[in-house]
Amino acid sequence: MPGITDARTRNADATTGRLLVTLKRTTAAHAAAVHAVLAHAAGARAADVDVPQLRLAAVRPRAGTSLRSLADRLRADPRVADVRLERRFTLRYVPNDPGFSTPERGENGTVTEWWAARENFPAAWDITRGDGARVAIIDTGVDGAHPELTNKIVATADFDDNLGDGPPTVDEDGHGTHVASLACGQSDNGIGIAGAGLGCDLLIAKSDLTESSVAKALVWAADNGAEAINMSFGTDGRFAAAPAIVSALHYANDKGAVLVAAAADDPILEQGDPANVLQPTDSGSDINQNLGLSVTAANAADARASFAGRGTQISMAAYGTYGPGGSTGLLAAFPSQTTNLERGDPTRKIAPCHCRTAMGDDPRYAYLPGTSMSAPQVAGVAALMRHLNPDLPPADIVRILKQTAKRPANVAWTPELGWGILDAGSALAAARSVDAHPPTSQLQRPKVTGRSIVLRWRGEDDAVAGVVASGVARYELWRSTPGHKARKIATTRRHSMQLRGKRGALYRFFTIAIDNAGNRELPPAKADASVRVARR
Repeated sequence: MPGITDARTRNADATTGRLLVTLKRTTAAHAAAVHAVLAHAAGARAADVDVPQLRLAAVRPRAGTSLRSLADRLRADPRVADVRLERRFTLRYVPNDPGFSTPERGENGTVTEWWAARENFPAAWDITRGDGARVAIIDTGVDGAHPELTNKIVATADFDDNLGDGPPTVDEDGHGTHVASLACGQSDNGIGIAGAGLGCDLLIAKSDLTESSVAKALVWAADNGAEAINMSFGTDGRFAAAPAIVSALHYANDKGAVLVAAAADDPILEQGDPANVLQPTDSGSDINQNLGLSVTAANAADARASFAGRGTQISMAAYGTYGPGGSTGLLAAFPSQTTNLERGDPTRKIAPCHCRTAMGDDPRYAYLPGTSMSAPQVAGVAALMRHLNPDLPPADIVRILKQTAKRPANVAWTPELGWGILDAGSALAAARSVDAHPPTSQLQRPKVTGRSIVLRWRGEDDAVAGVVASGVARYELWRSTPGHKARKIATTRRHSMQLRGKRGALYRFFTIAIDNAGNRELPPAKADASVRVARR
């Protein structure tokens, strides 16, 4: 973003003067293991960065010790898995020409939040309002007093080591506030906008965009129940992603979070990490190959915005500007105080954004274009889907978002817009129709007459509330005898069966239901019923 003048934007791949150290798996407690490694490596001191879930710590050299020599000593330690110089991410850049940020309300008669209708959000909100869904925003913090956000924040964490910066509910830059409101801005309050996730809650992780900060933020977001995590930042891709970032992304994915990253803010093929980790090179056209979504920006003509990334690392697109080159950005919340975006940076020839505008009498809004603005729309929808149908893992959410994206007939993936432009309504409808919840069945008490055994059972396919159940398709009847494993004796659509047993024999029975979606009930810990046939 233009105007962000602190150290986080001076160089996309600038080092921080710290080493990221990943330890090998051990039975020792993480703190003790880190202490032992530091004690062994002369000249090292802890840098107050510790992520035990990833076995990660950061260290600095003591006076008189170089980073190179310290790194060599640490790499020689058999307890250390990886050592590397830490880099710092930058927020996605937004072009600073006046035409890229000048407010243009009602262009061609459109409403301010034109993108919501174009991406079919009203249909999505008819399916779910998103109450309780959680979106994590890793960014520059937010203006916690803004009416779009004040009732949406359920937890915050500060991973920003820049001296003088405020808490997570203070946003010196403006970027985080704008992004967060596009994801979960307050709806139905008579002012401003409605975010993509409508009723969703926010987890705010304020980051200085160093690799260790982002890794810690990802872990924190995942541990706090994020259903989607938005990352509107990246690198220029000159270096491979740090193992700590890759591990943190996998950690969050394994915890059930859908990962969404903004693609590059230049029309280039290399998107940088984390986007290129979520959608690696040459994988975009494979609908099943990804760790998340790399999102580029489309304009109102349904074409890729001229400033936005393209190529084989693109998953899909969402609107990030109105005009072809970003002549009008998206309107969203903005902090009350003057921001770094508005100040600009003459030393770097970054002009003030002139992006602030008012809605009614409230000046706490701005028009900003960029892939940074596209990503939170996708993250908001992903959280709606995940919350509506928690049986769907992140990989299924990602696949549905790609499958339902808007694109021309007979066109699949393209390097310009990936699988197409976000279609929130179709994505929610598809998520609602996927029954991934197993049915249940219960065997009633058998009726025994002589050697005749009559079994009756019932079954239900109660999907998660809001999801369409597929219905029970069939049942399996299983039987065991003392000393022998259970074996399947029948597959049927019926709800009863008559068997003939041996005199004096003991039988145990249970049923397994299978629904029309192929979900299979787990076998019970013990049989539903047991009977003994009379000896005479």
